[in-house]
Amino acid sequence: MSGNPFRLAVVVGSTREGRFAPVVANWFAGQAEQRDDMTVDVVDLAEARLPAMLTREPAPEVAALTPRLEAADAFVVVTPEYNHAYPASLKNAIDWHYTQWQAKPVGFVSYGGLAGGLRAVEQLRLVFAELHAATIRETVSFHNAWDQFDADGQPKDTTGPNVAAKTMLDQLAWWAQALRDARASRPYGT
Repeated sequence: MSGNPFRLAVVVGSTREGRFAPVVANWFAGQAEQRDDMTVDVVDLAEARLPAMLTREPAPEVAALTPRLEAADAFVVVTPEYNHAYPASLKNAIDWHYTQWQAKPVGFVSYGGLAGGLRAVEQLRLVFAELHAATIRETVSFHNAWDQFDADGQPKDTTGPNVAAKTMLDQLAWWAQALRDARASRPYGT
């Protein structure tokens, strides 16, 4: 399809021990990797091990993550809902960076109990707006996620999730291409 695929960073937001995030993130990355208009980089914040304390001089862990976020043309944030919000580890990663999010689209894959992580997504929309990122309207959400996946990490019923992922990725692709072209012709500045 595209001779110049855009770079998608799938950010795994949970770092809790025993987390369900890798199941959801791996499924979603598999959906994205089937497309020929994007390349996928899975950024697992549990592996990034960012320090909690923000300092003037970034720690080596931050320096290692920054180029991966900078290289991305678009993001998909995979987030659970903890106490009606998104994880502190995700806010930490967002706060360590600023220009890396600017003028780029952000999609969301959420999971949780009855709300499916949607309250976390709504809060993240406000945060990313402050960072001058464009959030995608469509999301992928797993309500009672632990019951929705089989032992192989695939949704038991693929119809809804696969359609939701395609719809969101189609919108993300449009925005990624449009904003990449815009940043190339006129660098974004605040």
